Amino acid sequence: MADTMRAVEITEAGGPDVLKTCNRPMPIAAPGEVVIKVAYAGVNRPDALQRAGLYAPPPTASDLPGLEASGEVVALGEGVSDLSIGDQVCALLPGGGYAEYVATPAAHCLPVPEGMSLKQAACLPETFFTVWSNVFQRGGLKAGERFLVHGGASGIGTTAIQLASALGARVFTTVGTQEKAAACAALGAERTIVYRDEDFVDIMRAEGGANLILDMVGGLYIPRNIRSLADEGRLVQIAFLQGPKVELNFAQVMLRRLTITGSTLRPQSDLAKAGIAAELRENVWPLLSAGRIAPVMDSEYALEDASAAHAHMESNAHIGKIVLKV
Repeated sequence: MADTMRAVEITEAGGPDVLKTCNRPMPIAAPGEVVIKVAYAGVNRPDALQRAGLYAPPPTASDLPGLEASGEVVALGEGVSDLSIGDQVCALLPGGGYAEYVATPAAHCLPVPEGMSLKQAACLPETFFTVWSNVFQRGGLKAGERFLVHGGASGIGTTAIQLASALGARVFTTVGTQEKAAACAALGAERTIVYRDEDFVDIMRAEGGANLILDMVGGLYIPRNIRSLADEGRLVQIAFLQGPKVELNFAQVMLRRLTITGSTLRPQSDLAKAGIAAELRENVWPLLSAGRIAPVMDSEYALEDASAAHAHMESNAHIGKIVLKV
């Protein structure tokens, strides 16, 4: 392999135009890691937050954006025994996905599901790790429960709808347009709520309340989520598009025995992420290989057009995942 590679770096904090192509040194596989020749990299909201200067990478991670990718294993670090040179994988990354090569812990790699392309596989890690850990591990969603996911047409939303529906939950979702509502209904949502026209609080209360809500909006949605929950309901917060600070009456939390929790994926330990990967391989990868669920693809951009991909994502016009072809 060459000494350098093409990559996209963040030149300064700012808008999509601060993403520029560059040459960077090739990554080296540390003990327990592999190096992947990247075929496709997923584009995610945390990438945009990092670009804007609002989400710093962990101290040991690459400063390049990109938290998921698919490709071929080309180097093995000391102690890696369950992967081989030439294996096709998709992987959760600590950073660095917007590049020709990236290093990541071997335990965070998963095989490309049977019958799935590398392009599709690049869309799996970030959203499936996030949804599984928050909806099922942390949120404890069970078959038959009422599940409300906000932002149903996003990568997280389309994944959560499919996975919750496949595992027997009743799925409700909020979206911004009728086009997105139709897409979410086709994925298994029982009820799609166009938030410009309807109040999700009224709808969920009429249904008996949500047993679980997955929210990435925050702001004024937080007290509305509390009102939307059934007794013993759980609210899982994974982002704050409208901000993290709001006035909240915690008496309702006590009186109705509600649970408020949340998490971010990137700061968690390598061991925790490896545990999520193992559960995905056992519980979710068979569904993907069987074609019962699949990533929803919105668009593809060349690596050099990462700024355009970010602009498209931040327009909120997309349905599903955006990828970069490397």
